Amino acid sequence: MASWPDLPVLRLKRHEERRLRRGHLWVFSNEVDTARTPLTAFRPGEPVRIVDWRGKPLGTGYVNPHSLICARLLSRDPRRLPDRALLRERLARALALRERLFPSPHYRLAYGEGDGLPGLVVDRYGEVLAVQLTTAGMERLREEVLAVLEELLRPRCVVLRGDTPLRGLEGLPREVTVALGEAPEEVEVLEEGARFRAALLGGQKTGWYYDHRLNRLRAMAYARGGRVLDLFAYVGGWGIQAARAGAREVLCVDGSAAALERARANAEANGVGERVRTREGDAFETLQALRQAGERFDLVILDPPAFIKRRRDQAQGEAAYHRLHRLALEVLAEGGVLVAASCSFHYSEEALRGSVLKASRRLGRGLQLLERGHQGPDHPVHPAIPETAYLKALFCRAWAEPGEVL
Repeated sequence: MASWPDLPVLRLKRHEERRLRRGHLWVFSNEVDTARTPLTAFRPGEPVRIVDWRGKPLGTGYVNPHSLICARLLSRDPRRLPDRALLRERLARALALRERLFPSPHYRLAYGEGDGLPGLVVDRYGEVLAVQLTTAGMERLREEVLAVLEELLRPRCVVLRGDTPLRGLEGLPREVTVALGEAPEEVEVLEEGARFRAALLGGQKTGWYYDHRLNRLRAMAYARGGRVLDLFAYVGGWGIQAARAGAREVLCVDGSAAALERARANAEANGVGERVRTREGDAFETLQALRQAGERFDLVILDPPAFIKRRRDQAQGEAAYHRLHRLALEVLAEGGVLVAASCSFHYSEEALRGSVLKASRRLGRGLQLLERGHQGPDHPVHPAIPETAYLKALFCRAWAEPGEVL
C-alpha cells in the first residue's frame, strides 16, 4: 500500500466495477459513490486512483467532474501514474505497429482507447503531426504528450486540432494552435501509390481520413472500365484511386468548393485529371438531378459524414441514410456496385445492411453483399469498448429483378 502513488481516490458504487473488470476504460458519473468521494472535490483532468466499493484498487486514470464520462482508466496497475513515462510506453507501442504495417509515415499514430490513450488522437503526415486532445485529462498532459512525440518522431511541425466538438463536452475551449514549428497550408498523404494534398489547419477533422484506407483499396477492384460516382468526395480520396485503377470516368461531388479544388489538383498530380470531373452541390440534390438526367454509374461510393452523432438523432439520421441509399441505387447501372459506408457509431452494420436492402426492394432490384469493410488497423478496436468500432462499409451489387425496368 505504501508504494502506491499519493493520488486522490475515486470510489465506485457497489458492483459498478464490473464493466471495468471486463476490460472497459470508462467510468460514468452515476457509477461513482459520491457520498464517499464527491465529484465536486475533483478538478477537471486531475489524476486519480480508481477503487471499487470495498476500496480494492482498479487502477489509475484521470477525472472530469463536469463530464458524463467522469473518469477514464489509463493503467490497471495502481502504482502507475498518468505521466510522461506511461505516455511514452503507449506511443512507442503504437508507433511500432504502424511502422510494421505501412511503408511510409502516413497513418493514424494514436487512436484513443484503441491504443490505451483515452483522449488522444494523432495523425502523422511525414514530418507533420495533427494532434487532438479531446479530454480534460489528456489536455492536462499536453506538455508531456508533445515532449514524447518530439522525442519519438522529431517532427518538423505539430498542430493541435482542438476544434473537435468533443472538447466542448469536456468544458475545453475549441481552437486550432501550432505547438511546434511553422504549419504548412497543406500536407501530403501517400496512400497505395497515390499522392494527395489536404488542408492541415482548415480541413475536415485532422485533414485526411485514414480510417477508410483499406476500403478505398478494395473499391479500386470494382472501378476498372466503369463510370464512377464519388459522393461526399472531399479531396478525392475514393474517386482518384478509382481513376488510377482504370475507371474510364469519375465524378466527384462535394458541397465544398475548396475541397473540390484540391480534388482537381490531386487528380492532376496523379495523372488522371482528364478522367476526373467535379461537381459542387448537395449530395441528395445532385443524385436527384443525375437520376432525372438518366445518368447511370457502374460504381457509386457513399461516404457521408455521421448522420447520427447522438442517440437523439437516430430517427432523423436513419431516414437520411435510407433516402441516400435509395437515390444512389436509382443511378446505379445494371450489375453495378454500391459502396455504402457509415461512420456513425449509433448506426450498426445491421441497420446499414437493412437500409440498403429496403431501398433495393422498394426499387425492385436484386442485391448481393460482396464484401464488408471496416476501419483500418491504424484505428485498432478495443475489444471491450464497442464505441471504438465505428466505421463500416458494405460493397453491394445490384441488378433489376425480372419484370422490372431500370
